[in-house]
Amino acid sequence: MRKSLIAALLALLAGGCMVGPDYLRPQVETPPAWRLSDEAANDLANTAWWQQFDDPVLDDLVSTALRENHDLMIAAARIEEFAGNYGFVRAGLFPQVDASYEARRQRDISAVVIGAGNGTTYNSYNAVLNASWEIDIWGRIRRQTEAARAQLLASEEGRRGVILSLVGSVAGAYVNLRDLDRQLQIARATAKIRGESYDIFKDRYMGGVISMLELSQNKSQYDEALASIPPIEKAIAQQENGLSVLLGRNPGPIPRGKNIDQLRLPAIPAGLPSELLERRPDIRRAEQDLIAANALIGAAKAAYFPTISLTGLFGYSSTSLSNLFQGDNKVWSYGLPITMPIFTAGAIAGQVQSAEAVQQQALFAYQRAIQQGFREVNDALVDQDRTREQLRAQKQQVEALEQYSATARLRYDNGYSSYIEVIDAERSLFNVQLQYTQTQQTQFQAMINLYLAMGGGWVNEANKLTGTSEGQ
Repeated sequence: MRKSLIAALLALLAGGCMVGPDYLRPQVETPPAWRLSDEAANDLANTAWWQQFDDPVLDDLVSTALRENHDLMIAAARIEEFAGNYGFVRAGLFPQVDASYEARRQRDISAVVIGAGNGTTYNSYNAVLNASWEIDIWGRIRRQTEAARAQLLASEEGRRGVILSLVGSVAGAYVNLRDLDRQLQIARATAKIRGESYDIFKDRYMGGVISMLELSQNKSQYDEALASIPPIEKAIAQQENGLSVLLGRNPGPIPRGKNIDQLRLPAIPAGLPSELLERRPDIRRAEQDLIAANALIGAAKAAYFPTISLTGLFGYSSTSLSNLFQGDNKVWSYGLPITMPIFTAGAIAGQVQSAEAVQQQALFAYQRAIQQGFREVNDALVDQDRTREQLRAQKQQVEALEQYSATARLRYDNGYSSYIEVIDAERSLFNVQLQYTQTQQTQFQAMINLYLAMGGGWVNEANKLTGTSEGQ
């Protein structure tokens, strides 16, 4: 009879179906191509793109950040959290066995009769194995396990997303630092030249060659250059502090490698819009969140159906420890408890409604992540293309203003024009020189943004540098 009962339960379990919707990836409308394509694009999605800058210092900074950044450590610890939760939930699929032992001395009040004495006092000893197994006919535990697994995978994609963002932040911060260094170099060089000019003008004023007006104009130029230095120095210090934190260190100086003119611009990565669904960690994470939410609908709906468990007990019970494990003291039991909700005042319906609403939120978040990904790639493609044209025009402008400045100075020295012309030429040159190096930084950042927007297997290459088990 017992064998027949167990066989029937196993057959029922094997034939049981999981309630709730099975996950199907939503249909996504993907554009056939990017709005701006580039014939020079290369298949670099799986390469360590930051090495294309050809700066060993930057490579070391990226490696340090991947080993020591605290946000990445938090993301790794979060994976462990969800891995533990997955193991906890999955354990419900298997029988649970525990053992207990009890030694007790007690007075049995059931033996007490009013006016007939004080009852019986005795010892009791119990050694028991308990087992229970919920037969997951309706798939409640399997749906919960499915959701826990998806949450674990989502946490892993979250860590990959941190890696993607971290590499981009370090590279961008370093390029910005070299841009500020170049701006400081321009400002100091300009201040030095104008300081020397001011010394000459003071001598000429003392000799009665020029007026106080011209001396004041020259001094204002010198002061303008001096005033531009402290803000750049402040920005450099703050940029170093921010980059230090990315490296997992206290604020401090950052080593330098090649200057911004020597850095190589990474090549344009290639990829189709449809590939973005598999290449971007944030989209993959959003899909795992959707899978988890979808599974939890089934777990909520399973509460409508009976809960069937198989329980068993085997052990020994005696009033004497010495003969506890003798055959006459054997105790056992087994049962098939079944519970089913009759009236819950809408509690289960509320849980199902809540789970379905969470699934809808996850679906919309997934669709939004895809659209945001398409937008970021298109924005980055346009950014790098238009910035390249801007940089080319500004370079020509710098060359023209250098010629204008030299000519204006020569005309003033020979008495053909006023000093106002020199001021205009030098101020224009100084401003455009700063704008040109800022545009250089913008072009590098646009290319960094393009690699971040494209995603790809390069995250796996970066993951190998983290020095953790996940990176092996």
